[in-house]
Order: sequence, then structure tokens, then C-alpha cells
Amino acid sequence: MAVASYPAVCAAFFDHLRDAPSRWLLLDYDGTLAPFTPDRKHAVPYHGFPELVSKISRTGTRVIFVSGRPAYELVSLCGIHPHPEIWGSHGREHLLADGSYLINPPSPEQQQALRSLARSLEESGLASRTEIKPGGLAVHWRGLARDEREPIEAEVGSRFRAAVNLHGLELLAFDGGLELHASGRNKGDAVSAILAEAGEGVAAAYLGDDQTDEHAFRAIKGRGLAILVGLVPRPTMADTWLRPPDEVARFLSDWLRACGAGE
Repeated sequence: MAVASYPAVCAAFFDHLRDAPSRWLLLDYDGTLAPFTPDRKHAVPYHGFPELVSKISRTGTRVIFVSGRPAYELVSLCGIHPHPEIWGSHGREHLLADGSYLINPPSPEQQQALRSLARSLEESGLASRTEIKPGGLAVHWRGLARDEREPIEAEVGSRFRAAVNLHGLELLAFDGGLELHASGRNKGDAVSAILAEAGEGVAAAYLGDDQTDEHAFRAIKGRGLAILVGLVPRPTMADTWLRPPDEVARFLSDWLRACGAGE
């Protein structure tokens, strides 16, 4: 699906935002607010983004992160204090701004399968590239040369595909790696749960960058604005496309102005 230009879509959205009874800003993290980095533990936001998001939150906008990362990782990385509401691990975790925490765990069989896979990846020397999440495993190879990446990609892909067939798990490809997680939750489920709380006339937008965000784009259709973030456009369910970081910064600044707040 082709995306419309920013001015054509966003001008009408911000007109609505100015007078909306409530405003909700839903944000992915990696690739959207923060650039990709070979060391996922140091993926800090683009310069100025924490301040912009904090200012938006102070206008009364409900700011919510929806990420594949574990929720508590975002608390330490995002640079926003106090942290906003976070739906982590593709919607499996829900960390509220007041510190309340909820999790929808996978089945015992799926948990056992994921633990066994984590051990086998460690035995293969991939512990440093394996991220253990509530309900999932991700193996990262961003930053590796092709001859280093391809053997890891082949081995991990083979093990993960076997687990999909045996245990009802799901594969997710992302920029720089492959994830295996328990079925039954995705970012679209999180967005649907969030919007179920919204009243009539809410102005809502979701910004995300990769294929896992397509679930969220579908969920917000008809309720708000879906925005693809990326250096180049691709087929998507999103309504418009922004290049990071400058065009995303422009969107956040325009949101502030529409709420009657300066930068």
C-alpha cells in the first residue's frame, strides 16, 4: 500500500488534535525514537527526543511506548523521567506510569521450549547475541560482516523454525536479527487494548518502523493515524511515512504546537 505525503495527511490530523477531547501518542522505540545500534544495550534516543516526548506528555497527551523490548529495558534507555506507560515484549508486558506491572505469560510448554533453546544457543557460543524476553528469544547480528552473519542466521533460523512447528511459537524477523516468541500477543493487540479505553473523538497516532508494527497499523486504522518511520518507504498499512530523525522531530514539534505548547 502506498503512503500519502506528510502535509496531506498530517495537516488534517493536527486540525483534529487541536480540538480533540483527548490526545494519545503511541510510539515504538528502536528505529523510531532511537537509531539502530550494534549494541542493543546502548540504543539511546535521538538527540532532543526525550525532551520533546516529555513536553508532549505535560500537555495532557497520554504517551505510550509499544515495543518488542522488555518493558524495564525501556525505562533505563528512554531518558524520560518519569517514564511513560509501556507495553513491552510485543504487548505481553504492561508497565504503567505509576509502576504497576502486568504480564501475560506464555504456556508452561512454551516457556520450557524457550528455556531449552536459550541453553542450546548459549552452548553454541551465541549467549552474547541472545536476548531473553518474557515470552520470547531474539538473536541479534546487526553490525556483523556478511561472512560472520550468514552462518548464525542459518543456524538460528533452523532451530527457531523447528520450535515453531513443535511448540506453536511464532517467528518475527526484524532489522538485524530474528525473534521467536509465544503466539497470542502482538503490538496490534496492545494498540487494540489501549484504544478500547479511548472515548469518542480521541486524536491518536502510532509511529513504528518495522514489520512487527504492521499489526499496530492495522489496529489503529479508523481510530487514528498510522505512521511508518524509516529511511526509505516500503509496502505498508501506514497512512504516511517519516524519515528519522528530522521528520519525526518535526512531527513531535507539530504535536506540541497543536496542543498550544511551544518547544
